[in-house]
Amino acid sequence: MELINNVAKGHGGFSVFAGVGERTREGTDLYLEMMQSKVIDLKGESKCVLVYGQMNEPPGARARVAQSALTMAEYFRDVEGQNVLLFIDNIFRFTQANSEVSALLGRIPAAVGYQPTLAEDLGMLQERITSTTKGSITSVQAVYVPADDITDPAPATTFSHLDATTVLDRAVAESGIYPAVNPLECASRIMDPDVIDVDHYNVAQDIVQMLTKYKELQDIIAVLGIDELSEEDKLVVDRARKVTRFLSQPFQVAEVFTGMTGHYVQLDDTVESFSGLLMGSYDQIPEMAFYMVGGINSVLEKAKSMAEEAAAMEKQRRARQAQASSEGSN
Repeated sequence: MELINNVAKGHGGFSVFAGVGERTREGTDLYLEMMQSKVIDLKGESKCVLVYGQMNEPPGARARVAQSALTMAEYFRDVEGQNVLLFIDNIFRFTQANSEVSALLGRIPAAVGYQPTLAEDLGMLQERITSTTKGSITSVQAVYVPADDITDPAPATTFSHLDATTVLDRAVAESGIYPAVNPLECASRIMDPDVIDVDHYNVAQDIVQMLTKYKELQDIIAVLGIDELSEEDKLVVDRARKVTRFLSQPFQVAEVFTGMTGHYVQLDDTVESFSGLLMGSYDQIPEMAFYMVGGINSVLEKAKSMAEEAAAMEKQRRARQAQASSEGSN
């Protein structure tokens, strides 16, 4: 939802959402949120199409809804010359629907009970997602991993078609970081200095190296405590914790739930901010100032506000202490 909102408002782009096996309630909620954010405007120009094959539909309908959404995306690309963002939620349910169709046709199941045409079914969908001289289709697909088994045939076959993967982690969510992305598990084929800016590439690699080192140090901290680390390792831990919190972000579409103002941060600002973190430019700022904010300017403002609140609380404490001393002497 946040991506659709940013694409529509920030870039004037068009999005197509395919709800494969979606719950009716979830589909209705998404539609109402789109209406509220004006991405869908019944009296004006909408920037999004919603296509649903609900859970209660036959497997044939659920299997076809992703293809139908892709056909619409192809229309906006080829006829209207749009660059289209295609969302598929959930690609695993697309595989399940085709598996049910395969069983109804009497085909002998393959590995783990999936249809023998698993690779063909996914390939027919994924290979249509491409760019032409008239426009492009970029797809974002939610992938459910059964029992967290990354080698399961359904997600494994899907991953072979994807250029990048963003992994959501329960442990990250439990720590209160949202979006709950595990940066060490994520990967991208275009993370290459020949494709992206060299500074962007170098900063990203340095951040991954720092977080990897921090993960290794967590076992030592759990057993011996942070005081047993060298000064260099303590600095790595301090900066890595700030990086982890800085990866959180308040969403515009979640403002009604969190009460926090959503932020959209430009790529250049993000790279510059993380570069400053790596070089120690913000070592004096407390780590909580990096939590659920936008760019580095928001961090500095939050740090200033935290310092003012701490000073006010200290002033009140001293006033109460002085008053207590005065009453005691009397």
